[in-house]
Amino acid sequence: MLTLRQIEVIRAITVAGTVKGAAELLGVSAPGISRVMKHTESQLGIRLFSRTHGRYAPTEEAHDIFAQVSGVFQSVENLQYSIEQLKAGASRSVGLAAVPSVAHHVFPSAISRLRKNFPALRMTLNTIKIEEAIDYLLLRKGEVAALSYKLDHPGLTMQPLYSGRLMAILPEDHPLAESRSVSLTELVCETLIGIVPDDPYGRILAEPFRQYGLDFNFSIEARTGAIVAVLVGQGQGVAIMDELSLAGPIRYPGIVVRPISEPTLFRTYAAFNADHPRSIFAEGFVDLLRDEMRRVATMGVQY
Repeated sequence: MLTLRQIEVIRAITVAGTVKGAAELLGVSAPGISRVMKHTESQLGIRLFSRTHGRYAPTEEAHDIFAQVSGVFQSVENLQYSIEQLKAGASRSVGLAAVPSVAHHVFPSAISRLRKNFPALRMTLNTIKIEEAIDYLLLRKGEVAALSYKLDHPGLTMQPLYSGRLMAILPEDHPLAESRSVSLTELVCETLIGIVPDDPYGRILAEPFRQYGLDFNFSIEARTGAIVAVLVGQGQGVAIMDELSLAGPIRYPGIVVRPISEPTLFRTYAAFNADHPRSIFAEGFVDLLRDEMRRVATMGVQY
């Protein structure tokens, strides 16, 4: 049985007409081409080429072999083209989603890097609430949802992405803004702005107060962290937000960010449909997203 290398050499000699030309075409030495050719003819028991005026031409008896070789080589080229198209993401699409805290900075950063890896890939991107993730994945509207809450559902697979912290955000002229860090006890004495209590993300932001047994009350309840940050910047109160929501070049005006003195925890997860195989694009996106989150943890929040 001929190997792909032998087929490649036969075709190169046919195209170039000389051993030297075939060697240049394949980027190898001429003696190497000659050795492969002699071995192939010995293996097959027939002469494949006749030499006339220094050029090689297929022999009559090998005519059918060359027709088959040409077909095989074309199939290999088609396979290679298909592989290259797949590597670029051509004719493929992927749906990706993230909750607002992830979508603020690390999500688009990971998408930009994924686009460089697969320039022809078609993407459909969504910002969703945590409670919308189940329908998003089970109805196969997308492959991955980046969440800030671990959902317990038999139809979903949850993969940990990142473990970070929560931060205090204050109006830039607030007395506590002079401190290097702010305690929960200090925050609870201020006018607090938070997320509505029936929201999973809202429960995450309120958990530190509950964890340390502090009575708290939100004077203003909003639906998103972005609204909370804007209100804090307008001097309406203080709040807690996760560091991913505060990362990146897009800044909320009028606020300062300070570490919370007590230990806090903010986790993120990649959620998948448990019954649907993951594409290389979805897997690659998760790796890039995790890398972007690590970058935030390393660099910190700059305000």
